Amino acid sequence: MFTGIIETLGTVQEIKKDKDNIHITIDSNITNELQIDQSVAHNGICLTVVDIKNSLYTVTAIGETIKKTNISNWKTGDSINLERAMKLGDRLDGHIVQGHVDQTGTCTSIKETNGSWQYTFEYDPSLSNITIEKGSITVNGVSLTVVDSKKNEFSVAIIPYTHEHTNFKNFEVGTKINLEFDVIGKYVSRLYSNK
Repeated sequence: MFTGIIETLGTVQEIKKDKDNIHITIDSNITNELQIDQSVAHNGICLTVVDIKNSLYTVTAIGETIKKTNISNWKTGDSINLERAMKLGDRLDGHIVQGHVDQTGTCTSIKETNGSWQYTFEYDPSLSNITIEKGSITVNGVSLTVVDSKKNEFSVAIIPYTHEHTNFKNFEVGTKINLEFDVIGKYVSRLYSNK
């Protein structure tokens, strides 16, 4: 489980294909604190550390992960939002995040609004995921509050700290992002649709 509060950024150093899997090596300032088998959220994708060497560590993504996320778009040099799993007893500063990406979305608008930024994203509504105004959403692993909500579109507002310390600053119109919808909202939606 995660909170959606990004600890640091990592940089993709190497990407290797292995059958249906992808092995990704990342350089990070938290590598010396990681352990083999540890779960780390990468742009909101929960991946297991499989190797550690100096400041580099490697994770593996399988076919299902590749299909549901933007990981196939990653390139050497990309900045990745990183968060280690939460500890029991810690404050939950964001919201409950599983690290299981529901689907991808696309950035459709970026507006600087006198000291903050508003980003708008659209997503495929056929998967029955929903957002609500003032509800929680995870974008590339970042816990955010929905500002405006429509059937297949929502916007979020980013403070300067988040803009500087996440890969939001690298987004452009057309950037493909990972979305994890609020877990409570998903259960309520499923219960409601089964009636």
